[in-house]
Amino acid sequence: MGAEHVPVLLRETIEGLRLRPDENAVDCTVGAGGHAEAVLEATAPHGRLLGLDLDEAALDAARRNLERFGSRAMLVHESYRNIERVLLTLPFGPVHAALLDLGFSSIEIDDPSRGFSFRFDAPLDMRFDRSQDTTAAEVVNGWSTDDLARILWEYGEERFARNIADAVVKARRRERILTTFALVDLIAHAVPGWYRRGKIHFATRTFQALRIAVNDELGNLRAVLPALVRALEPGGRLAVIAFHSLEDRIVKEFFKAGAAEGSLQVVTKRPLVASDKEVEDNPRSRSAKLRIAVKQ
Repeated sequence: MGAEHVPVLLRETIEGLRLRPDENAVDCTVGAGGHAEAVLEATAPHGRLLGLDLDEAALDAARRNLERFGSRAMLVHESYRNIERVLLTLPFGPVHAALLDLGFSSIEIDDPSRGFSFRFDAPLDMRFDRSQDTTAAEVVNGWSTDDLARILWEYGEERFARNIADAVVKARRRERILTTFALVDLIAHAVPGWYRRGKIHFATRTFQALRIAVNDELGNLRAVLPALVRALEPGGRLAVIAFHSLEDRIVKEFFKAGAAEGSLQVVTKRPLVASDKEVEDNPRSRSAKLRIAVKQ
């Protein structure tokens, strides 16, 4: 799959989905196709995979990486919250398994032009889907102090949310904030010195919050979970890999509610996490949590 793309919790995910030959699976966040490749191998010779992604660059990589599977791999540029509509418009067949890998890929974070990372000086973009209008620059320069503080606190769990929001609004009155480095510089002056010297980079939580807001990640997650359960065949399995507490909490509560009403059986009483070896090989797997449930 190439050195840049390392699928997280791959063995645990494939084992947890219990895929059988000729079954169909949906990968709602196909990325470069790391999990999808393993799914197609497990469902050979005739199982099919429907892969969705908002990022055209990721889909291009997936097309190259999954080319050998031919028509067994169907790739669509679409938000996973619209999975039911996609399934209605394509001749795909019954869905026996579904996967959500909620992390954003190396394709995005390592591309300096995308504005996801503060490692590069780049335009404040952060869109998975570059055809959408809302960018991080629009949020930073257009949202009110209260709204900025709210998303920094709720989505980034940023303790200095109000300080940062105040600094942003004050600075943008003089000049629009258009680059990652300009925003990092503002954050640096808005937080205490000891915070700047912490183990986690002082801009991490702000960038996370902006990315979630720009792409409505939590809203999309809340919408797709019930849609996937409706789409699954009875006995079908749903696997979700979350990378921060907000996502994982939504998945945990959804699975818990499904178990209480009898629509789901929760397989993972506690989330599965990466082994020490995987974390060593792929540090981005450190925060990953995998939860699996079966449709009743």
